[in-house]
Amino acid sequence: MTIDPRSHTPVYVQLADLLRERIESETLPAGSTVGSETRLMQEYGIGRDAVRMAISILRSEGLVTTSRSQGTRVRETPQRRPVELPPGATVVARMPSGTERRTMQLDEGVPVLEIRGPQGDVEVLAGDEVELTRPPA
Repeated sequence: MTIDPRSHTPVYVQLADLLRERIESETLPAGSTVGSETRLMQEYGIGRDAVRMAISILRSEGLVTTSRSQGTRVRETPQRRPVELPPGATVVARMPSGTERRTMQLDEGVPVLEIRGPQGDVEVLAGDEVELTRPPA
């Protein structure tokens, strides 16, 4: 897939789509570097702002992480642990607050699951680290 500057789809969306496809097909496996802004600019013939916007989209989707020391890398999929919901519990999926994101060390784009027990107790878990199950009937 190439980027078409004459397309009605903005170039940053085209780049995000292209990189997402490479991540999902594991052409860019977990832990690998996506590439520097400069390399992506040169490879696809687009500007720095377009590259930054594309990376921002992928970060908000939880597909990549960005750090100054390591650049932009494909995010590792965390190991999921089963969490059994007690009878009468409800679950709300939402985006975390800034404090929750820092406290739980969540990557951008990762939702939280707020589990409300029948007695009113609330537990907040990282949405990408748990698999919710119901007790057997």
